Amino acid sequence: MTVITETHLRAEMLKGTLSNPYFISHQHRLTPAARDFLRDRGIKIEVMGSNSIEKIIQTKELRIPVGVSNRHVHLSHHDVEVLFGKGYELTPYRSLSQPGQFAAEETVTLVGPKGVLSKVRVLGPARELTQVEISRTDGFILGIHPPVRLSGSIEGTPGITIVGKVGSITISQGVIVAKNHIHMSPNDAKEFKVKDGDRLVVQAISDRSVIFPEVVVRVNERFALDFHIDTDEANAANLRTGDFVKVIGKNGELFSARV
Repeated sequence: MTVITETHLRAEMLKGTLSNPYFISHQHRLTPAARDFLRDRGIKIEVMGSNSIEKIIQTKELRIPVGVSNRHVHLSHHDVEVLFGKGYELTPYRSLSQPGQFAAEETVTLVGPKGVLSKVRVLGPARELTQVEISRTDGFILGIHPPVRLSGSIEGTPGITIVGKVGSITISQGVIVAKNHIHMSPNDAKEFKVKDGDRLVVQAISDRSVIFPEVVVRVNERFALDFHIDTDEANAANLRTGDFVKVIGKNGELFSARV
């Protein structure tokens, strides 16, 4: 007899593997707290035979947590000093989903041909090149129309003026709308059976089941599993940070279409 506790269910929920209905066999026993946990979240309990459960486990959905990315700026060491002072170091405000990265206490103002965006968060640590990531809606406010690009691909992109606490800079290029992408560690990539550069088809788990058909996989030993989208995409799919998407295909082929 296997006892399923509330702690076990919470761990499944955090990993995104808690199904609805929740399948158990006659060999499982739910503690009263576990039953309350499922009931309070509207999750039904379904008792099935062991063979049926095994089949479900083998075909279970692969889910990825969502990280909604608001407008932000990455600064080079040189530009940090120009904007905030000689020898200045960015001050961590809170950690981000990717290890070693943080939202800084420092903010800047973006000045475009038609408008201004103030209190735009700087992310750290400092990088080799300065890059500004905004949404399409932000571009309308500023009066610029940046292309959708992966981070670091800034050739031919528009520039902008960035104003800091003690100075300002005008970059000739570097403003992008970040292409949605998935960060994975090598172990994650092995579990999802993908490699760096593959494209996954994912679907929002929400009341707006938007499908994202060309999500680039980025694999690095420093990465943690996360699906990054901007605020426009998140609003369209009714997703928030901490929600999940499910993988429904890879490299243009839907899993359900396979024979």
